[in-house]
Amino acid sequence: MEVVKQKPSFEAIEPTFGNSFTYKRFDEVNKNNFQFWHYHPELELIYVNGGSGKRQIGSHVSYFRDGDLMLIGSNLPHCGFTDKKTGNKRETIIQMKMDFLGPDFFNVPEMKGIQKLFEVAKSGISFHGKTKTKIGDKMETMEYQSDFQRLISMLNILNELANSQEFTVLNAEGFSLQTEVKDNDRINVVFNYVRDNFTEPIALEEISNLVSMTVPSFCRYFKKMTNKTFTQFVNEYRLVHASKLLAEQNMSITEVCFACGFNNFSHFNKSFKNFTGQNPSEYRNQLKNVIASV
Repeated sequence: MEVVKQKPSFEAIEPTFGNSFTYKRFDEVNKNNFQFWHYHPELELIYVNGGSGKRQIGSHVSYFRDGDLMLIGSNLPHCGFTDKKTGNKRETIIQMKMDFLGPDFFNVPEMKGIQKLFEVAKSGISFHGKTKTKIGDKMETMEYQSDFQRLISMLNILNELANSQEFTVLNAEGFSLQTEVKDNDRINVVFNYVRDNFTEPIALEEISNLVSMTVPSFCRYFKKMTNKTFTQFVNEYRLVHASKLLAEQNMSITEVCFACGFNNFSHFNKSFKNFTGQNPSEYRNQLKNVIASV
């Protein structure tokens, strides 16, 4: 496989004139085409209304169904969540700097809950249940509000998220990405390359050369940054893609296995069961039962 160096994406975000944070809405007409791994100093709150797809945040990769609500911390690398295959109705994104209301605003006692929320968001958070639906509706309503109303709504949303118990920390095992640009650039090169090539074999020598490191140095670096081995990360990426194919495509399980980059069917079956708690057949059948009961 030819190794092509891929420049990581740093997304520069500037609020529109007169605003302290950025609000974006995407739909079938106005699509979000920013799909590569990227990072930015702003926190990002994303609501995907309906549809299904992949979460790719830090070293965490998973599959969501029926939309998602996520809060991503500062400089935490992530990939776009929607594309033409996601099937979502709309996507709403709010981006804000940690000090978007001034350096001391969130240091007052009343804001301790939101402070803690921002701290947890460094690992990435996915909200579910009533929180996802309620906050999602509020985020979409902000499109029709004045600038002042949006600010009040934003504070209310952050407060409700801070008090919600309906959430999952996505990088619960740790993701120790440093804020230095060289680390962001290096890890983003790796993540982008895996995203584009996970269906093919990726040798350690190949990925190490891509970031100008020796194999032992790269292995230590990747483990320190993500708390996972590189092989574990690639296999999880493939298994999440398998979950997506099993749910969305009329493919045999053998076809899914090879389409995801596995070259051994028994290894794929065993890995999938270790990852999801079910073998591929059980996973697909359970999903059919859930759909039939809706």
